Amino acid sequence: MRSTAFFAGLFIACGVPAPQAINDDLTDLPLAGLTPEWEARFLEGDRLFEVPFTAVDGLGPLYIRQSCASCHQGGGRGPGFVEKVAQVEADGVTPVAGQPGLPLGHTIRRLMTAGAKQPLLPSAMGLKQSTRVGPTVWAAGAIEAIAEGELLRLEAAQAARTDGVSGRVNRVRFGSERSADSAFHAHVKGDLVIGRFGVKARVATLDDFAADAFQGDMGLTSALRVSEPQNPDGLMDDRKPGIDLSTETIAAVADYLRLLRIPARRTATGDGARLFEAIGCATCHVPTLTTRSDYPVPVLAGVEVHVYSDVLLHDLGPTLADGLTDGDATSSEFRTAPLVGLRFLKSFLHDGRAATLDEAITLHGGEDSEARASVQAFQQLSTPERQALLTFLDTL
Repeated sequence: MRSTAFFAGLFIACGVPAPQAINDDLTDLPLAGLTPEWEARFLEGDRLFEVPFTAVDGLGPLYIRQSCASCHQGGGRGPGFVEKVAQVEADGVTPVAGQPGLPLGHTIRRLMTAGAKQPLLPSAMGLKQSTRVGPTVWAAGAIEAIAEGELLRLEAAQAARTDGVSGRVNRVRFGSERSADSAFHAHVKGDLVIGRFGVKARVATLDDFAADAFQGDMGLTSALRVSEPQNPDGLMDDRKPGIDLSTETIAAVADYLRLLRIPARRTATGDGARLFEAIGCATCHVPTLTTRSDYPVPVLAGVEVHVYSDVLLHDLGPTLADGLTDGDATSSEFRTAPLVGLRFLKSFLHDGRAATLDEAITLHGGEDSEARASVQAFQQLSTPERQALLTFLDTL
């Protein structure tokens, strides 16, 4: 989807006055204040984000979806999703050590091309199945830009709390062979880094996020992720021999994610914002954080960003546990999801199991969940107060 600035340029070129109004329901705009060079990078990444790849491009042999936009349409969620499986103990939550019965990994890949004959499907015995709805990517650039010290400050502050809320950063091993754009980081494969992206914050940077998704969801390799995912046929290449995607393609998609504007908030009225703070929601869904001053995108450097997340892992208890681990994250730990663009979503939580915000809040309150006290406080609000809080959330 092309940006408003792109179409404005077409109007001007044709001698027609450009439309001036931008409503608050547009979800695929670049950050305000970008230079023409950054805007061009956004547009190229936007184009590649929506391209449906085919076998001749290197798709497969097994894959989940053919394009990035299939799981993050308009920067939001879905319609695509990922299916996961894990071996768990009798409690249905604790992962079996080493996952010995899953030599081909945790991800189900039902679609085939490039000579594959066997999809990767779950066996019925002893496996916990779960769904991961594609996360929104509206705040991705802001989250990458947040100063590491901000995350460590939040971790330390929560460790000192006495109410059971104690988020922590997920320290993970950097997974890519190289960087798509070394201006953004100098990590090399195997470095211990702080994860920021994904349901369990297992990915640290947006170039690694893009390369990992191309590889895992589409079977598209790059210099960052050089190997095809394992599959039942043992096929380790496709109809495009060797590396499928250029480093420039990965960098362009990463830049689109960095430069995508958070949707404009609607005007908040009433008491909802105060109640959000009062019952403890803002402890984890932190409204505002500060970015590092040397972030390479100037409009995101050294500024406050409104992401409504602490980007930390929190234990939400066995009700939501999925049997999967990522880095330091346990089966029941999840990264605090950013709440930006919340009003555009049709389902909630990492697996989409909640159909309403009220239901999503309630499901945070299971046994041993860090959010239990906040959920109880929500339930003790009067009906008008609960509605005021939900109305506030619907402005995000």
